[in-house]
Amino acid sequence: MTTTSQARVARPAPALDVDTLVADASIGIVVCCGSGGVGKTTTAAALGLRAAEAGRRVVVLTIDPARRLAQSLGLTELDNTPRPVTDIDASAGGSLHAMMLDMKRTFDEVVITHADPDKAEQILANPFYQAVSSSFAGTQEYMAMEKLGQLKASEGSPDAPWDLIVVDTPPSRSALDFLDAPNRLGSFLDGRFIRLLTAPAKAGGRAGLKVFGVGVQIVTSTMTKILGGQMLTDVQTFVNALDTMFGGFRERADETYRLLSEEGTAFLVVAAPERDALREASYFVDRLEADGMPLAGLVVNRIGRVEATGLTPSKALAVAEALEDGNGPKSATTAAGLLRLHADLVRTAQRQHELADRFSRAHPEIPVVHVPALGRDVHDLAGLREIGAALAAS
Repeated sequence: MTTTSQARVARPAPALDVDTLVADASIGIVVCCGSGGVGKTTTAAALGLRAAEAGRRVVVLTIDPARRLAQSLGLTELDNTPRPVTDIDASAGGSLHAMMLDMKRTFDEVVITHADPDKAEQILANPFYQAVSSSFAGTQEYMAMEKLGQLKASEGSPDAPWDLIVVDTPPSRSALDFLDAPNRLGSFLDGRFIRLLTAPAKAGGRAGLKVFGVGVQIVTSTMTKILGGQMLTDVQTFVNALDTMFGGFRERADETYRLLSEEGTAFLVVAAPERDALREASYFVDRLEADGMPLAGLVVNRIGRVEATGLTPSKALAVAEALEDGNGPKSATTAAGLLRLHADLVRTAQRQHELADRFSRAHPEIPVVHVPALGRDVHDLAGLREIGAALAAS
């Protein structure tokens, strides 16, 4: 019989085994996702490096505009073409490439690939296309999916020797944008909205103008701010040139979405040990599970750790007060300050671990790994290796 003095201890969350994950040859895509500022880029780079040095042939796709990945991998720059990272330990037979998504260039490549030369030229010069490809909401996420599909389709060719793609998802207010935006943009380009805008040209005369006035007046002011007074003409030209490509946008978005839901894909949710970030991670975990996406686990990044675990905050503060109350040497004051700093660090670490444990109690089936805070920026391969070792809990 359980008494009130016997506290019920929650089962610890299962440990996330990153090394086993990347060693599995059936896993071809790992998607690092989460809210902004939690370390997705560093996690993706560290994971890619560790997998490559374990023998996998890896390409890391980042969508981070801060360009930290290039610096960490020892490259002067990254662009829309995968570049080899040459200073890794390739003794196990692995390799590492890295690239950064160029949203507009990827869209241009889609147009050039899927339209004949004359139509492609018309599209690329069209102001409406230039606005959509550069700044339309969801374009970055759609092009990330497009580029992922391209990388997967080219896998194994002489110019694409990778067998594992690690994706660093776009920074956004909501991590769900990566899954939702491709469908939103695909629906837009599939023609419902655009057919409404082009109704005047198809109907002709006063009837056409009437259709336009009734159907499009709601959105005209917003679109005019983006495209200017030539909006309707530009849209009509754009639609005529893209007529044969509408189905392709939706088809490729659907194919990549299906690719993400297959067993060869693994999602890693990355979160900082803060309340808002873990709340977002919880929401994203629920969404992935609801959509049937293959979730590998949670990475709690930059979590505090304290080596001197026997020195509790209360003990440290008590000793600090005793040192400050006396008339000892200056070194005593310095020691007291260090003890107070220790107490603050321990309390922060305890709070962070409690928040992480709260997530695990809400999601007891989700494997978790804690990556300790390094106390310095990661800007080279050595730092990425240290993060990779922490991801593997080794």
